[in-house]
Amino acid sequence: MDEVPNNRTSLAKGAKDIAKEAKRQAAKNFNKAVDRASDEYSAHRSYNRFDNEAEEEDNYNSYTQPDAHYADNAANDEDEASSDATEGHDDEDEIYEGEYQGVPAYNDGKPRDGQVALGQPVSDSLKSRKELENERQADEEELAQQYELIMQECGHGRFQWQLFFVLGLALMSDGVEVFVVGFVLPSAETDMCVPNSGAGWLGNIVYLGMMFGAFFWGGLSDKVGRRQCLLISLSVNGFFAFLSSFVQGYSMFLFCRMVSGFGIGGAVPIVFSYFAEVLAREKRGEHLSWLCMFWMIGGIYASAMAWAIIPHYGWSFSMGSAYQFHSWRVFVVVCALPCVSAVVALTFMPESPRFYLETGKHDEAWMVLKQIHDTNMRARGEPERVFTVNRIKVPRQLDELVEIQNESANPVLKVLLKIKAELKGIWLTFLRCFNCPVKDNTMKLAAVWFTLSFGYYGLSVWFPDVIKHLQADEYASRVKIHNNERIEDFTFNFTLENQIHRNGVFINDRFISMKFKAVTFIDSSFVNCYFEDVSSVGSFFRNSTFVDSFFYNTDIDDTKLKNSKMINSSFHHNKTGCQMTFDDDYSAYWVYFVNFLGTLAVLPGNIVSALLMDKIGRLSMLGGSMVLSGISCFFLWFGTSESMMIFMLCLYNGLSISAWNSLDVVTTELYPTDRRGTGFGFCNAICKLAAVLGNLIFGSLVGITKAIPILLASAVLVGGGLVGLRLPDTRANVLM
Repeated sequence: MDEVPNNRTSLAKGAKDIAKEAKRQAAKNFNKAVDRASDEYSAHRSYNRFDNEAEEEDNYNSYTQPDAHYADNAANDEDEASSDATEGHDDEDEIYEGEYQGVPAYNDGKPRDGQVALGQPVSDSLKSRKELENERQADEEELAQQYELIMQECGHGRFQWQLFFVLGLALMSDGVEVFVVGFVLPSAETDMCVPNSGAGWLGNIVYLGMMFGAFFWGGLSDKVGRRQCLLISLSVNGFFAFLSSFVQGYSMFLFCRMVSGFGIGGAVPIVFSYFAEVLAREKRGEHLSWLCMFWMIGGIYASAMAWAIIPHYGWSFSMGSAYQFHSWRVFVVVCALPCVSAVVALTFMPESPRFYLETGKHDEAWMVLKQIHDTNMRARGEPERVFTVNRIKVPRQLDELVEIQNESANPVLKVLLKIKAELKGIWLTFLRCFNCPVKDNTMKLAAVWFTLSFGYYGLSVWFPDVIKHLQADEYASRVKIHNNERIEDFTFNFTLENQIHRNGVFINDRFISMKFKAVTFIDSSFVNCYFEDVSSVGSFFRNSTFVDSFFYNTDIDDTKLKNSKMINSSFHHNKTGCQMTFDDDYSAYWVYFVNFLGTLAVLPGNIVSALLMDKIGRLSMLGGSMVLSGISCFFLWFGTSESMMIFMLCLYNGLSISAWNSLDVVTTELYPTDRRGTGFGFCNAICKLAAVLGNLIFGSLVGITKAIPILLASAVLVGGGLVGLRLPDTRANVLM
């Protein structure tokens, strides 16, 4: 009888010895398991690299599963029945559909009560900052490998496509904002009577807003999250874009468009960072390139809407003479619709799981990854497939201590301190973009972004203006000149266009419900003439004399009367503001149509770059596209007609789009997750700065010479392409 208790005591003692030995073996085998993670994933569909591998050697050393329980082996043998841990499982230990998994317990590496943390003989408080940063770097490398395996298990399916279209709307809003500037600029400046000294400020101030917005929102997305920052930035853009269509003063309009640009500036850096973090490596290059197509779609949408809306002067209303709502304002409202749609759709999407893991939010990340997996599996018709990940590596958090203000403090002071802390965090993260090993990459990327943007936006300004000059020269060549004419008792009730009248005499004539379009009267006399409901677009009276004449409801004012004399003449109910019309305006339709063709020419380049991005590599695509763009730009020297210039515009746009797509992909992949938004935002800010400089430099050269713009753009593009070839190849890299 005494042998039974002795045997049980021996068995228990032996079991404890085996358990201790298993723990020692687990610590030794941990590093070896890291190198075998990929093989084990393909063989067992599990993540044993991050669990205790000694479980295969010792049944006593169990680990946490979503619904695992500890059971007594002896009881199982006697009852010959399955335990709670195996209930609902098949022979391969798969979990049936409908079985509750729950959020797996996360072990942060800290010792629990009564436990000793393996591998942490030294307290964190005794370690230097450099040692902690090295440990975090090791954790991030480990997480990058595991995250790639997780995304492979989640697959590419319905979730990615849903997010693709939602983020596509946000990127489309950025493309619309860029094109709105060029389309609205002439109409807004004319409608608001902007003097020549203020002309051109609209384009530059919008780009400046986008420049600061890209840096701010990109950096903030690394602190508070991709989705939240994108929602706020798009909301700012949509609200102020909509408001700008109603304001009447040019200064207020400039302010609204600047703030609108500040909001949309965060779209590009956040969209690409967000989407890249839910893509597996083999899908990343291709699908980020497909996402770039939405920027082109935004350009096509803006061009088509401008072509369909702005030239229709009748699409307007007025409230007295003080408030005018012309067709270009309708166009501004229509262009805000993609942004509003993106905000609504984004509210149904989750935060980036990669961002959650980077900030230590293990459970939130696990839930999002499970949502991605389940959404894709249900779409494939495999709802029984279960998300097998039970624990994910979270990098060490170095900035866990946050100063907590007194609850009784001033709420305004709290908000200011919070803003100050966030701005300081953005700045510190930005400075880390210039630390090794990403310092050289940041400098090279900035150079490529600047050169590509300088050439692209500079030529985008130069192309339409050159076409306008060609049209103006052709229009001027068809001008009709009338000398020494004498007209008495005649009624003008039709449009006079593109004419010059010298030394004319008009006696007892009536000008009723008619238009002067590009008509100039020089040294002419008007005696006892009657003007009623007259519009004079681009028309002037130089050194002319008006005697006993009467003006009623006309727009003829001091700006149209150059050195002219008024003798016993009067004005009544003159039209206020700058009058604008697009009726039968061929040039307006033609400019919008040319921009539409130039944007549409991007489509073949987009398709080619998406299909070849992962085959020939990002750098070959980037450098080759920029060099070819520079060469095609050089042939503009030989363009002498509208058709030739339009063809070269389409060719240049088609060749340069591959460089833009490649640069977006490379920038996304070169920066680690904790600096991805900040680094991308900085590069995009450099892009907008180059756009401002390109507008100023190329705009000042329009009409003077075409040699300098052509040679400058060609040299800049070729030089940037050569720098791009020096960047590291990221095609085979996991997302750090």
